[in-house]
Amino acid sequence: MANRSQQELTYTEVPLPIPILDLRAQYATYKSEALRAISEICDSQSFALGPAVAAFEEQIRTYLECKYAVGVSSGTDALLVSLMALNIKPGDEVITTPFSFFSTASSIVRLGAKPVFVDVDQDSYNIDANQIEQRITEKTLAIIPVHLFGQAAQMKPIMEMAQRHSLFVIEDAAQAIGAVQDGTKCGSFGEFGCFSFYPTKNLGGFGDGGLVTTNNEELAEKVKILRNHGQNPTYFYKMIGGNFRLDGIQGAVLNVKLRYLDQWNERRRQNAALYDEYFTDSLIKPPKIDPNNFSIYHQYTITAPERDRLQKFLSENKIGSAIFYPKPLHLQECFSYLGYKEGDLAVAERLCKEVLSLPIYPELTPGQIEYIAQKVFEFYR
Repeated sequence: MANRSQQELTYTEVPLPIPILDLRAQYATYKSEALRAISEICDSQSFALGPAVAAFEEQIRTYLECKYAVGVSSGTDALLVSLMALNIKPGDEVITTPFSFFSTASSIVRLGAKPVFVDVDQDSYNIDANQIEQRITEKTLAIIPVHLFGQAAQMKPIMEMAQRHSLFVIEDAAQAIGAVQDGTKCGSFGEFGCFSFYPTKNLGGFGDGGLVTTNNEELAEKVKILRNHGQNPTYFYKMIGGNFRLDGIQGAVLNVKLRYLDQWNERRRQNAALYDEYFTDSLIKPPKIDPNNFSIYHQYTITAPERDRLQKFLSENKIGSAIFYPKPLHLQECFSYLGYKEGDLAVAERLCKEVLSLPIYPELTPGQIEYIAQKVFEFYR
């Protein structure tokens, strides 16, 4: 397919505004099914865990091609309960990325452990596997790679490194449900995979929700016990857990939406391909996808000169956009005690000043994408 240059754009009128995400448009496609599923939960009065959650766990386990799937209360709690199941404790170190959502690091700190940040790869935005080994110490117990924006991290070298050093791997796959690397779906590489069903995710619920995946039966059973306060049997506590249960309504809605996930992800991929055509050989750097990866484009994140002014210009032209993330985790005030300073993780710091996510949701039309591209080029002209 020939590349489209900015001179070839033939923009025609499109409905405005164009939001960064349009959940209402998506809801219209499955509304009757979702309401019927919710009504069944209301009739059964099975609101915490229950048959709907069990059915969803079986369906999502099959979809993700892993042996066990445990529904939990959020993506944050998925990370926390996974660390708890691996007995991460005060004094332990966990290696992760500074360019991610807050809970990637906060879940480590909540158990008294220390997050050790490693800089990211400038093309994929994911943790740079080549820099991990030099940060491993005798206190390191685990690595949390993040499959950011829907693209898998470099899992082959990470898994080889973890095996050499006897480390656990917890995949933060909150943004990568359905993403694949070398034929393996994200969430199936490490000891655990952690997913989020926050409403804005590719597979979003009607509130908070999350999932832990594993191929280890003992770890799966431990997570099930920990998500329900650590009791087994009821009112007898083998360990101290938490209230990490997935609600029945969420399980029912997610089971409905799961049937649409692949087609929604494919539409995102088509939209990304159209953006790529427009932005080839321009000042905009589109996301670079490793040829071994199948990205599900949770976000279409570009790097752009004069990013903040561009975002303001797009907003003035009724185009939504978002900055994920404006400040890296190692420079956040709450982590100042770790001793990082500006310049320590230069790639992540630069990306925070340059990245901008454009609308990529499945219901976006080619005309809307063309309008967005035209306005980007207009800004730079």
